[in-house]
Amino acid sequence: MTSQREMLLRWIDEDRDKLVDFLSRFVQAKSPNPPGDTREATAFVTQFLDAGQLPYRVIAPQGEMPNIVGSFECGSSGRHLVLNGHIDVFPVGDEKWTYGPWSGAIANGRIYGRGVTDMKCGTTASIFTFAYLYRIREQLKGRLTLTVVSDEQTGGAWGTRYLMENHPEVHGDCLLNGEPSSRYTVRFGDRGALWLAITIQTPGAHGAHTHRSPSATKIAANIIGDLETVTSIKASAPASITQAMGAGKEALDKAYGKGASKIVEEVTLNIGIIRGGLKINMIPGKCVMEADIRLPAGVEKEQVMKEVGKILARYPEATVEEINYNPPSWCDPRGEMVKIIQANVKALEGFEPTPIMNIALCDARFWRYRNIPAYVYGPTATGGASYDEYVEIEDFLHVLKTHVLSAYDYLSPG
Repeated sequence: MTSQREMLLRWIDEDRDKLVDFLSRFVQAKSPNPPGDTREATAFVTQFLDAGQLPYRVIAPQGEMPNIVGSFECGSSGRHLVLNGHIDVFPVGDEKWTYGPWSGAIANGRIYGRGVTDMKCGTTASIFTFAYLYRIREQLKGRLTLTVVSDEQTGGAWGTRYLMENHPEVHGDCLLNGEPSSRYTVRFGDRGALWLAITIQTPGAHGAHTHRSPSATKIAANIIGDLETVTSIKASAPASITQAMGAGKEALDKAYGKGASKIVEEVTLNIGIIRGGLKINMIPGKCVMEADIRLPAGVEKEQVMKEVGKILARYPEATVEEINYNPPSWCDPRGEMVKIIQANVKALEGFEPTPIMNIALCDARFWRYRNIPAYVYGPTATGGASYDEYVEIEDFLHVLKTHVLSAYDYLSPG
């Protein structure tokens, strides 16, 4: 007699071509952020949900950034699992793409295009997990909710953050997310992010009259060099997190490249934007730079701002403004969902993914901020925020199978 788990896997195998086609066309539905308009991609998803007569509603506090929330009760009472994925993707620059960034090209056993790894692959896994389990909902316990959101790339004010603050029905008891992580790791936490805008203003002058005004851009250059001191701040994370990060070093480097395991425990600095100057022979009177400072577990914003304050005290021409702040987040690295994912990956592939802290951050943090366990298991990140972004088709199908089985286990009567 075929078990429900075997039946779920059979459905996925039978739908292979349909799944690949869905993800390819999902990529073709442009949704770069900025500007953040996801209406085309949202319509693509809702058409699928409508065709399957799946329950959902659209919540759009910002018209161009709609969110989809679907939910259903199972056959008997139990726990509430939430699935989360975002629709918006990084913008496309001037990089040279082998295949068009919005082509969704299928070649070499891969699907290519902007956002296919970050994170339309994982979002597709959430959508189809919701669809497959809806078929057998009467045999499950609890509740399953799907959140397909906009605005993740710019902080979530109109996406997940908005839903968590205004629609508590999406909180649940546990979250499963498919952001890129690699099949070898399960993410249980994220570093934090502190974004600062530093403005330098001087009188400005003719480029030959350097005696009349200091240069705002030269001051900015000096400040950038001085800001490196924030990377010397030492973290003091809880022992359980430090132990898990130590055990996950090899897996983290395998997933994100050599050196990832080092910076996940450090404060890092990136100057993402510098704007200053009007003309080569004018001394700039204004320069604005935006700093992206990442905080590991065990470092508080106040520690960083104290150091920033010391630095800017030496530059009276400079002022600082906080653009955005998200503290580090984490949950139990040995939590139930981790064990469920590990067991399913071992059954599918013969190995257990390692729990890790993420070097970036994602929407899962909003659940962790409310003490709701939130875990990430997704594809390898290849070409994200760069060119020739792609996902291996087998990697995509593996992530989907893992999500379907893990959600089934969490809601299973057994």
